[in-house]
Amino acid sequence: MQQQPPMNPGDEAPDDAPGTGEDLCPRCHGKGKLDDSRDCPDCGGTGKIVEGIGGG
Repeated sequence: MQQQPPMNPGDEAPDDAPGTGEDLCPRCHGKGKLDDSRDCPDCGGTGKIVEGIGGG
């Protein structure tokens, strides 16, 4: 069984969940770093989050 990578706090769902997609992190604007050079805690320093793309 394949193990899922851990989710970051800014992720809404795991990477392979249906109805989700990758987007730029809104907190660091896709840079992966905050203004003080720390890794962004929402995306874990990747600059990307997984969020729902489905409509209501």
